[in-house]
Amino acid sequence: MNFQDLKSIIEGLLFLAGEEGLSLKQLAEVTEQRPEVISDALLDMKSSFERAKRGLQVVQIAGNYQLATLPEHAPYFERLAYSPSRSSLSQAALEALSIVAYRQPITRVEIEEIRGVKSERAIHTLVNKDLIEEVGRAEAIGRPILYGTTKAFLDYFGLASLKDLPDLAEFENADQLEEETHLLFQKLEEQQLTFDDVDSEGPEPPIEE
Repeated sequence: MNFQDLKSIIEGLLFLAGEEGLSLKQLAEVTEQRPEVISDALLDMKSSFERAKRGLQVVQIAGNYQLATLPEHAPYFERLAYSPSRSSLSQAALEALSIVAYRQPITRVEIEEIRGVKSERAIHTLVNKDLIEEVGRAEAIGRPILYGTTKAFLDYFGLASLKDLPDLAEFENADQLEEETHLLFQKLEEQQLTFDDVDSEGPEPPIEE
């Protein structure tokens, strides 16, 4: 494997790993390269990203390497997150949100196991909208992030507390997790559609005297 191919592979791995990142050891094991070679590749990537004025950077946080955006671009990310055209949640985001709401605290990997698809983008959207947040770290390899819902989640769906979530006691055991999640997703989607309809009608006209 040549050096350029290695850097390309590492970039892809870091993209897939998302905010959890990957350690030097993990990158070395996956690419079957010596740690010192991986270290050189990461340093070269950092330099090349800076020289090319890329919108991403390679950072090391808590021992793990990850791709991150540039701090000076934060105002644009905020505009995107709060853009009216992005106010509605996609089905993927709603599915991920329903899973977090019912099974919290939960890791990204666990969410993906339930959904059966990658959920990095959906989780990123929910974090940006302040609907879910980091609530701790799991006692597992790599100490993955645990996610839970926020107060904004309750406000978004008009819930007084998590006790107001749909009652799923009818399910007998955790083996039926997919069915539980599907039911909760339907309830949340119904509520969102209701709120969207109300918003689309606009404010009520003033009463003429």
